[in-house]
Amino acid sequence: MKKSIPRGFTIIELLVVVSIIALLIGILLPAIGKARDQAKLTQSKTNLRNLGTAHATYAAEWNDRQITFVDDNLSRYGLDEQTAYPGYERHNGVTHPPMVLGYASGGNGGFWKYPMSWPGNWGLNQPMVFDGGPPHLVNFGSFRMANCKQFSQYVSGKFYDPVFYAPKDKAAWTAVEECLDDPGEFCIAAGNSDCYWSSYCLSPAAMFSPDVMRNIRDGGWQDPWTFFSSFRSPSMSQAQYPQLKTHMLEHHWLQNARAECNSFWDGGTFNGCEPYYFNASRDSTPMTLFYDGHIEPFGVGEAMKSSARHFAQTSEQGTGFHLWHRHTINKGTDPAEAGDPWPVGGYFMEMIYDKGSTYDAITSFHVLTTDGILGRDKTGG
Repeated sequence: MKKSIPRGFTIIELLVVVSIIALLIGILLPAIGKARDQAKLTQSKTNLRNLGTAHATYAAEWNDRQITFVDDNLSRYGLDEQTAYPGYERHNGVTHPPMVLGYASGGNGGFWKYPMSWPGNWGLNQPMVFDGGPPHLVNFGSFRMANCKQFSQYVSGKFYDPVFYAPKDKAAWTAVEECLDDPGEFCIAAGNSDCYWSSYCLSPAAMFSPDVMRNIRDGGWQDPWTFFSSFRSPSMSQAQYPQLKTHMLEHHWLQNARAECNSFWDGGTFNGCEPYYFNASRDSTPMTLFYDGHIEPFGVGEAMKSSARHFAQTSEQGTGFHLWHRHTINKGTDPAEAGDPWPVGGYFMEMIYDKGSTYDAITSFHVLTTDGILGRDKTGG
């Protein structure tokens, strides 16, 4: 009987096997990447659902109020930041309550906070600082500070909790990762002076009295320092279009992003990186919590189309206005309401990604919603 001799693979057979494996990898990798991306979107949706529950808990405890960080009557004490905060202190005998980050050994009395007695911090606890406030705080405010103690106590009690950071927010996660397992309220390992704010932001327009962001038919935008009760926190039930008004969303451009760090910034919040914001591109689709509690991805392109439709509808009624306000900076007659492609008063729109072409992203929805909590950020159609 003739003994068989084992035979190895030929080069052709090996090439066929390698080709098949490469083909399978080519087919599977995109599917795996898409599944991983979808899992991160699902986690971000879960984060927003938990934050929405925390807001509902706060409202239940405070007679339906939204979270508030500023005295309702602050504008009664002065005509601007420079006079109102000292006026508050003279009238009440104490400084305005600060934004508290949490307890950590070595802080001011143990607590890490931003004292309102420091002029450089005036404005932090206002929903948003408009033109005329401290220059380094313009377009900033408590709408960005969801993870401070005043609100985090309704979540987990921690400043650096994973629920405050979207899984796709690489810049933020890189900066805060070492603090996520810290059991304390505030982790100083992330920096004694730097704080890494949440990936999610509130709608500052909805945190002011609706009269601040009133539409031009009713008189237009008002500086909150020019009338009383401008800082009064509206109730949750005041939302006139709860299914169409955004409550919280991913502040950074995370979905369909083509760039991570914004080169327009000199340095940045997250270890020198400042991500592009959610309104930087038509392709941006931040995961969004609405006032009725539902959560969905809501795109910049859709927000722009909604605003254009609303402008056309209201123009037929006599005075056209957009779904987001364009009078908050460089006040006065605004050509943008007549269709100027570069409106003033936008939210860092000079630093967007889509700029200088017909593909421009031109929107500050959510942040500058016309009529505040009484307004909407999308149309039903």
